[in-house]
Amino acid sequence: MIKVLFFAQLREKLNCSQLEVPFTKSPGDSFTVAELKTQLTQRGEAWQSVFTDKQVLSAVNQLMSDNETTLSDGDEVAFFPPVTGG
Repeated sequence: MIKVLFFAQLREKLNCSQLEVPFTKSPGDSFTVAELKTQLTQRGEAWQSVFTDKQVLSAVNQLMSDNETTLSDGDEVAFFPPVTGG
């Protein structure tokens, strides 16, 4: 399983703070953040609008990541909007 977390406006827009996605890849097959996003867009219109936004940031196991980051069974993936400091 991959634990997926949603923060800030994403959590509000999706009405979901977290979910678990089955990890269905065979050993040696890659599964990336981009593929996870594609899988999540199949959950409906709100999900499509969130994950087609190029501004959505991701972290895998609390480390910033990009769409090409490879996922493994048991990983935690967090999605959040861009943040500004101050």
